[in-house]
Amino acid sequence: MKNLEAIADIRSGKRIVANAAWWGFDPEDATVGLQAAIDSGAKRVVVPNMYSDWVIQPIKLVGNQELIFERGTVITAKRGEYRGRGDSMFTAQDVENLNIRGYGATFRMWKQDYINGLVLEQFGWHRWYGQYPKAEWRMTLSIRGSKNIHVSGLTLKDSGGDGIYVDGSTERRASENVVLRDLICDNHYRQGISVISVENLKVENCTFSNTWGTPPASGVDIEPDKIEQQIKNVVFSGCKFVDNVGDGIEVFLAHTSDASDDVTLRFENCYISSKHGTGIRVSKIGDNGPGGSIEFDNCTVENTVGYGIKVQEKSLKGARVTFTDCKVIHAASDRQFGGEWSPISLSLPKPELVQTMGGIDFINCFVEDNRERPAIEFIQPESDFPLYDITGTITVLHPNGVCAELGKDSEKLPLIVREYQ
Repeated sequence: MKNLEAIADIRSGKRIVANAAWWGFDPEDATVGLQAAIDSGAKRVVVPNMYSDWVIQPIKLVGNQELIFERGTVITAKRGEYRGRGDSMFTAQDVENLNIRGYGATFRMWKQDYINGLVLEQFGWHRWYGQYPKAEWRMTLSIRGSKNIHVSGLTLKDSGGDGIYVDGSTERRASENVVLRDLICDNHYRQGISVISVENLKVENCTFSNTWGTPPASGVDIEPDKIEQQIKNVVFSGCKFVDNVGDGIEVFLAHTSDASDDVTLRFENCYISSKHGTGIRVSKIGDNGPGGSIEFDNCTVENTVGYGIKVQEKSLKGARVTFTDCKVIHAASDRQFGGEWSPISLSLPKPELVQTMGGIDFINCFVEDNRERPAIEFIQPESDFPLYDITGTITVLHPNGVCAELGKDSEKLPLIVREYQ
């Protein structure tokens, strides 16, 4: 039942804190009430734990608001809805100054429904909702062209796309000043998080796990779609990327060029492990690619099925890639996973994009391995180019000593691969 007096107080400005249940709670479909609370003009909206899910159709978020989900609150996508290929649970489109907080609260969708279609059993009979249009953009939280956005404490799971999507819009080419903290993104269809275009993004103490369904199926995918999009001042700190089918961390810059803004991207104190997939991949920084820096500081890759670190088609002329105090421990455990990968793989599958591969630092890095293979290897099946400017020190713990295969003129590289003492 609606609380008309409290709603009137919000509209008049007498109150600035609203309870979403004032607009009515329908356990079958709570969309109208929740959207009305968000649109009410309240500076703070509290979504209470009703001990029954808030079942919703897509919700549009607004700016200049704090949206608080109480501990134990579950927001669930309504089954049979979200048929639009880009229908997302919550979308922040061209808004500013939004703070979403939900420690102990959960947003969940119905990933398997979007893959297989949906049959619901009601009152002893079956209702067939039919096949969903195939799509990979049904996000749990979509942030587009928005500024000053803080999201903390939530668990986001089971989407038909990404747990979180961060991009620009027609109004603003990049989202700006986004903070994501203490989040869990689990069992998403495409990515735990996709970062397309943003300036000033901090992702702190978040976990991205169990992504599977459609490629790339990564924990995080940093992937601008257009030359004018930007990855500027992006930092992931203290995050975990666990049991994703694709890469734990993927940086893919095929759609950028030297006309793009410099990339400034950093991962610090992060952990990557997977019994299904791979570790860190940085790829497609061509000879005409963007400048800047991509840094990994004190990151650990452990017990991955595929490679631990892979740098693929990375030009000396593009953004410098640096690994500092990073560890690769018992990576590439499956011989059948994309061939016999080394723990660290430098790869140039085709030379059309890059003919001067290099510009990579391994500063005080460590590899522990027990298989008969190089700790680091350069693979280029269709060319015979040398590597350029691969620097640093990699210490290797291996029962049979140290092996590195870095191709033509490798003795000229300022890289030391040494045995652990």
